[in-house]
Amino acid sequence: MARVTPWPKDTPPDEAALRAAFAAEGLTPHAWSNGPHYQYAPHTHPYHKVLYVLRGDIVFELPASGAVLALGPGDRLDLPPGTLHRARVGPAGVTCLEAARTR
Repeated sequence: MARVTPWPKDTPPDEAALRAAFAAEGLTPHAWSNGPHYQYAPHTHPYHKVLYVLRGDIVFELPASGAVLALGPGDRLDLPPGTLHRARVGPAGVTCLEAARTR
């Protein structure tokens, strides 16, 4: 099941803190960005996706369950393998750090 873990709102995240969170789990993330209102068509991944939002915001939609998961700075998404999802970026664009958990 997909899960969002919110970042504490009293402390803005920085890239070093997010990379440390990945490292604590033995994961090596890569960064990616999209401009405002970019949309990803429905798709799946063969791995467990771990994603943190560094800047901006993004909404993931899970068609099978109808869930809508809104993420902002510092929020984490865990998405199990094979989960159909689509995403749309907010008006300020988004920068994320993402890693694949393969074990």
